[in-house]
Amino acid sequence: MRIELATEPGDPQRPNEDYASVALPAAGQGGALVLLDGVTPPEEDYGCRHTVPWFTARLGGAMLELSVSHRDMTLAEVLSSAISRTADTHRASCDLSHARTPQATVIAARWSGDTVEYLVLSDSVLLLERADGSVQPVLDPRLDELPPAVQGRRAAVRALPRGSAERAAAGRRYARAVEALRNTEGGFFTAAADPAVAARAVCGSVPRSGLRSLTALSDGASRWTEVFHEGSWADCVALVAGQGPQSLIDRVRAAEAADPEGAAFPRGKARDDAAVIFVAP
Repeated sequence: MRIELATEPGDPQRPNEDYASVALPAAGQGGALVLLDGVTPPEEDYGCRHTVPWFTARLGGAMLELSVSHRDMTLAEVLSSAISRTADTHRASCDLSHARTPQATVIAARWSGDTVEYLVLSDSVLLLERADGSVQPVLDPRLDELPPAVQGRRAAVRALPRGSAERAAAGRRYARAVEALRNTEGGFFTAAADPAVAARAVCGSVPRSGLRSLTALSDGASRWTEVFHEGSWADCVALVAGQGPQSLIDRVRAAEAADPEGAAFPRGKARDDAAVIFVAP
């Protein structure tokens, strides 16, 4: 078995909001991985005294422990229980009903001698490399399927001059429109304080014998393919398998540096936290 992971903040002056971990139980042939991408909160109050890294560390840690110690639970049940456990640790001190209470996107995978299970919630990506070399991306498409009016707002922002007051104001309006769709019907879902969101995750399983590797990417790492179009998903897996997870992050950083203002490749953040986990079970 081969396991490698790497993570790096987008801004070295700010804490990394991504979380990445792998566990191999002492008994048996299985294991589990968990990757979370924390949602950066606005500058104003968001109802919680805790930071996003605090939240992702506790939610990710709870998910990892439950994944390996309660193999009778599905990954959706693991996520639901981990959300409840994390919420209980700060329910008394924080307003968990706030729309921007700390939250994260989620990837989880768990393998036994026979099966690989997976779960994806929101815009992180899990890449399944088959034994024949083909690569299947497991995606939660809801952020890409927002209502046309909201997508039109994004296009209008990008059409305005960079650095202008008009663009800044339009960007704020677009952000509010997206926020109104977070964890709502017809919108998209992230793991926050409501355990019911686990039922919205994309889940499945594949035979372990038919799988060569798993690659989990936060959206700060997947932008190598999705934003910068440097290569296909298969190219991405080949790069990580051949040169390691840090090599993918390094190439993302180079692409970000070559387009610092996002003029050629529009994106929400010029540089983003990035995390990569590679497992050949």
